[in-house]
Amino acid sequence: MEERTRYSDEELQEFKEIILDKIAKAKENVEMLEGAAFNRDSNDITDTSAVSHTLDDDFTSDAENKEENVRQALRQRRFIKDLEAALVRIENKTYGICRVTGKLIPKERLRLVPHATLSVEAKMQRK
Repeated sequence: MEERTRYSDEELQEFKEIILDKIAKAKENVEMLEGAAFNRDSNDITDTSAVSHTLDDDFTSDAENKEENVRQALRQRRFIKDLEAALVRIENKTYGICRVTGKLIPKERLRLVPHATLSVEAKMQRK
């Protein structure tokens, strides 16, 4: 039996839909995180009672919360960039091909990590 060298157009369309959905959700997350980090939301904790503010101080300072939101937003932006690169690979019909082994990355892996460029086998070789 001949080994496949790429995914079919129908399979690529399935992955494209998964990726577009993940991009949309990641963009929503970025907006929420940046809104919280830069006080774009009028429902900020600083608008509430001193009791809420005191409780917040018990756990983490506002500055630390904002820093974490910025870090998470940056992580989401990198994720979006990786997903957009995957869309380019779909258009080039090179999506799902391991860049080390040249073999198809299993569908199960791509459904979980749609921006993957390495098979599990290749990742294990790199360690």
